[in-house]
Amino acid sequence: MTRKLSWFTALLLGTASLAQAAPPMAAPAASGASEQTPLPLVAQPADASAPLRDSQLLFNQIAPPPGSMKLRGTEPTSQIEFGVRSDEVVTQALLTLSYRPSPALLPTLSQLKVYLNDELVGLITVAADQLGKQNQAQLPIDPRFISDFNRVRLELVGHYANVCENPANSTIWMDIGKESKLDLTLQKLPLKNDLSHFPEPFFDARDTQPLQLPMVFSSQPDLQQQRAAALLASWFGSKAQWRGQSFPVLYNQLPQQQHAVVFATNDQRPDFLKDLPAVDKPTVRMVSQPDNPYQKMLLILGRNDSDLLTAVEGIAQGELLLRGDTSTIESVKLQAPRQAYDAPNWVRTDRRTTFAELTQYQNQLQGDGMQPNPISLTLNLPPDLFLVRARGIDMNLMYRYTSPTQQDGSRLAVHLNNQFMQDYPLTSKNTAGQQLLHLPLVQGLQDSNRQLTIPALRLGAVNQLRFNFDYANTFVGGTADGRCETVTPVDHHVVIDDNSSIDFSGYRHYIEMPSLGTFASAGFPYSRYADLAQTLVLMPPKPESGEVSTLLNTLGNIGAQTGLPALRVQMSDDWSKAKSTDADVLLIGTLPADLQDNPSITVLVDRARSWIKMPSRPVSAQNVPVTDSDRAPESQTGISSRGPIGTIIGFQSPFNDQRSVVALLADSPRGWDLLNNALLDSGKRAAVFGSASVVRESGVASVRVGDSYFVGHLPWWERLWSAMATHPVWLAVCAVAVVILFALLVWRLMRMVTRRRLGEQDDDE
Repeated sequence: MTRKLSWFTALLLGTASLAQAAPPMAAPAASGASEQTPLPLVAQPADASAPLRDSQLLFNQIAPPPGSMKLRGTEPTSQIEFGVRSDEVVTQALLTLSYRPSPALLPTLSQLKVYLNDELVGLITVAADQLGKQNQAQLPIDPRFISDFNRVRLELVGHYANVCENPANSTIWMDIGKESKLDLTLQKLPLKNDLSHFPEPFFDARDTQPLQLPMVFSSQPDLQQQRAAALLASWFGSKAQWRGQSFPVLYNQLPQQQHAVVFATNDQRPDFLKDLPAVDKPTVRMVSQPDNPYQKMLLILGRNDSDLLTAVEGIAQGELLLRGDTSTIESVKLQAPRQAYDAPNWVRTDRRTTFAELTQYQNQLQGDGMQPNPISLTLNLPPDLFLVRARGIDMNLMYRYTSPTQQDGSRLAVHLNNQFMQDYPLTSKNTAGQQLLHLPLVQGLQDSNRQLTIPALRLGAVNQLRFNFDYANTFVGGTADGRCETVTPVDHHVVIDDNSSIDFSGYRHYIEMPSLGTFASAGFPYSRYADLAQTLVLMPPKPESGEVSTLLNTLGNIGAQTGLPALRVQMSDDWSKAKSTDADVLLIGTLPADLQDNPSITVLVDRARSWIKMPSRPVSAQNVPVTDSDRAPESQTGISSRGPIGTIIGFQSPFNDQRSVVALLADSPRGWDLLNNALLDSGKRAAVFGSASVVRESGVASVRVGDSYFVGHLPWWERLWSAMATHPVWLAVCAVAVVILFALLVWRLMRMVTRRRLGEQDDDE
């Protein structure tokens, strides 16, 4: 997918992701189409009666942390990026800038230039009464300059002296405040009913906002319809990725002013589709909503529920073949099953992975400028990758850079998850022969190849790898004899080679459970198989809309994290099926009666009663190690309240020691809303960890309580070493015992050798 390179896209990728992260804001603000791609879905120009909506882009959401831009003499430019949906056009745009210029700048000579898509659209001249003060300016932007993908660039022209200036002088600065914003007025465009542009307009890659796509049923859906909707939600989640996604559920009604997906069979369909002709095959159709030509419906049609599932599988597997206003799905055949840990969004663990495979937009591994922006890569790893005893992760790093004019301390610094790892000097050119050798191939850039070992314990499920090329630029602003000499700054160019690689192969999979943090950040253990081949979802027999929405949001999250739809997920409303199915269980609704008194259950929430077990030593952070005594339940407290509550609990399957259960529970419709909001909010997901998380109006609170268990396989000697590694005293005792045992063996061996020699001497005599 083609995307534009900038610090903004690098920022979004990191908070991904982080996963992000990531990005979470977890990824690039990019589009999936080139900058000048026309609006293909437009049927005709918008008229005056078309609906309007206002959109506000705040700099504190899209600028680098802490949400403001800092323009300097050596880094005079910064930018934000935004996209415009294919079914909308911008009619008005107003840029509001809050800025504070340095008090040392010269008035009139110092200016702030504003570019939109490299077109100068505004100029702010710094006045004497503005120096050192917070100022605000509003710049109207001609909407004709706005396309589907846009870049607003701010450039500081700063001067502090009339002659002999040093561009690196610390007095040249201007801060753009986080309250700066871009206000857009967008008008809806009438669209053709054409599936050839699908998933537009239901999902538009130009839109950086979280995807919200309502799904409509005629009434409470049965298991087949739930599975079809869950598969489609996971597919849309794999497209939305870092943006986030939510799927409100409606029964027999359409949402207000939103595109929607509608499931209907010949016998069961919403009232607004009663006059729709019956179908004789699984069908996907795009139509306008009744009395609203600006909002579309994606109709999933079939003779029965099985046809609905086939239609959704056709979308997930054959999206490129959709065209016209109607497509029928003749057949869908799943090929060979997928292997464990092969999720498209995860780093390969069966072989070395090149950086080219990890890039998410074009030119991600390049940078330029007097101080090039950092180059970032996101590494999504299986959460159960056992790296405790690893000596380190090998990374073969190849890079090219514009050589400094002299040996001045310029360097490449490598950071992992904002922690410094290693640095390498950027050497100057040595001889003319070497310069000529590199000139034909890389235009004067110099090659370097380094082997770097990453400490394994610094890695998590979502990781940010960052490369900073720090140049020590030398500028001359004047000399001691009064002569004035100035040097025009020259941009540097840096490249991390696509063939650089990182190796996570050869490591075992082993993890302590329950670990709701891995569920929230990576969908584990269900994402072990990216198509959810070993996942069983248990739903209530008659689910409410909030429960179905929780199902769709959960599988949408997992699809976003793995990059693959849940093609092989199993579903049931009968708890007894979990006994005969070798699968990890995702339970939504209520706990079965035979589980409610299970000692592994740490929280119970339903309409009738609620209680929670608390550990003897509460831990409020996710990565803080705890002992078995810390996790031991100290009390069990039951409380009845009027306020809503939702919970996420994890425990070992009662039917298989290597399987896990995650239960999503709530006590009311508002409780389901709270739970869904927590699943959709990256900040709240980061607060989910341990064995139980409670979601209230005030936020998310998590505890680690009860017994833990391990999933995966380690040989006994590695398990022993891992256990000893957390108990240094016992490790020292064992080491002393081994030394003594070895000494005894050596002593016995020497005694045997001595006796044999003495025996041979006696025989000779």
